[in-house]
Amino acid sequence: MFITVGLAPDLEEERAELATFVHDRISPFADAWDRAERVPREFVSELAERGYLGAAVPGEYGGGSLDAASFGLLNEELGRGCSSVRSLLTVHSMVAQAVSRWGRPEQKEYWLPRFASGESIGAFALTEPGAGSDVQGIAAQARRTGTGFVLDGVKRWITFGQIADVFLLFAEVEEAKAAFLVPADTPGLTVRPISGVLGTRASMLAELHLDGCALPADAMVGRPGFGLSAVAATALELGRYSVAWGCVGLAQACLDASLAYADEREQFGRRLRDHQLVQRLITDMATGTSAARLLCQQAGALRDARDVRSVHATWMAKYFSSTSAFRAASDAVQILGASGCGGEHPVQRYLRDAKVMEIIEGTTQLQQTVIAESVYHHRTPVRREEQQTKTMTGARR
Repeated sequence: MFITVGLAPDLEEERAELATFVHDRISPFADAWDRAERVPREFVSELAERGYLGAAVPGEYGGGSLDAASFGLLNEELGRGCSSVRSLLTVHSMVAQAVSRWGRPEQKEYWLPRFASGESIGAFALTEPGAGSDVQGIAAQARRTGTGFVLDGVKRWITFGQIADVFLLFAEVEEAKAAFLVPADTPGLTVRPISGVLGTRASMLAELHLDGCALPADAMVGRPGFGLSAVAATALELGRYSVAWGCVGLAQACLDASLAYADEREQFGRRLRDHQLVQRLITDMATGTSAARLLCQQAGALRDARDVRSVHATWMAKYFSSTSAFRAASDAVQILGASGCGGEHPVQRYLRDAKVMEIIEGTTQLQQTVIAESVYHHRTPVRREEQQTKTMTGARR
């Protein structure tokens, strides 16, 4: 059951088409991909053929140029089937949008058609062993040469880094952060697979080692000092929006699995669905999923309207969606009991994936800090005065 507000008929058709694709081509294989810790390259090609990898690429370069509403639906449905597949769309779209917005004309002409067709896969290389939430702490260095730059450093937890053709990579140039497009075959760049992670195991994580990695001058995206404040910030904003919608899909998958199991399983002479404590779990799950979807729709509407409030709305959507997805996954495992703990049912994968969602694109704790500071900052003058009055009154007491 989907609760939507003002969803246009064409989007309803789009959702139905996506749901069929996920049902037929993703859900039956997601557990096997999770065990193999990889998404088959032929399936990546199938995503490209359907135009999904070009979602964030402008139409003039062969992409779908999807609005926020359609992009959200795409992420929700892919997230319902497999969080690792959704994560491919996330990072690839982040790179495509960054090049589209901040790239040089020649960078756009070369890379964007390749991103749209799936000929080239993009990955986002920001995180380092010593720099996660604190992106200012990145230590990778880019040294100027007569013809360009030489990069040294290590990047870690790079989603789909094992198959990426180019990395949007961030490094420090003369005490200023900058972004670079680094092809995977660049001499001096070594890609090492990371395995055995908790969740999104098929997202083909990698560690990048840069040792005298030489790049031409035109590999820089934007200018020095622009890397984090502009290029990374806008890419991460899209990534946060994508993950938020993916969490809605993940929570919906947990709800669907719980409803099906509770309807069939009997305990103490009654179906599980007739036990009040199980009903409470399902109620919380359904309410949380619907509320998360509505927050994502609000964020999408503000993004489409180019409203500055979309940044705050996206943070809230991601925070609520990710925490709701983890609670839903935990409750789904509880409802299924031992069956939910075994590898024969996907809810154990949902739980592992949901925990990852509380960490990527802004941890739950970081989001709580950012959202609280934003709420204080955007209070109306009248409310600020009221609060000051209350504080003074309380002090007199």
